[in-house]
Amino acid sequence: MSKDKIEDAIYTRRYIYNFHYHLIWVTKYRNPTFTSEALVNEMKKILTTVAADNEIVIEHMEVMPDHVHVLISFPPSKAPTSAIKALKGRSAFIFLKRHPEIRQSQYWGGHLWSPSYYMSTLGNMSKEVVEQYINNQKYNEIKKRPKGRK
Repeated sequence: MSKDKIEDAIYTRRYIYNFHYHLIWVTKYRNPTFTSEALVNEMKKILTTVAADNEIVIEHMEVMPDHVHVLISFPPSKAPTSAIKALKGRSAFIFLKRHPEIRQSQYWGGHLWSPSYYMSTLGNMSKEVVEQYINNQKYNEIKKRPKGRK
């Protein structure tokens, strides 16, 4: 590994990673739940706490009346589905416990979020750049060998 640090990468004792995920999920039945600044801020605070408790970094977040957008990062030891489950599951539990009136009027089934979600990865290199880098590894290794060795 070179001594130069990789921009935007997170360095730990065991690995270096640079994962960024765009995650979107909606409220059950697309109910407009986060309709006041106080409710929006409360959900942001809940998600921030849940993320910190689960080694998830929220890089950017927006809570809309009926859906949430987050840009997150987490270590390679965590599966994307476990990050989603933590954010959606724990936030729903905390929010509905604090707001029995909302649970009773909109979410009598006990589910704040729809089971579906959208997730995409962000990369700082295109697939073509990575393929070219990998392809060049063998060429660069051959160039370094002393003459006469294959």
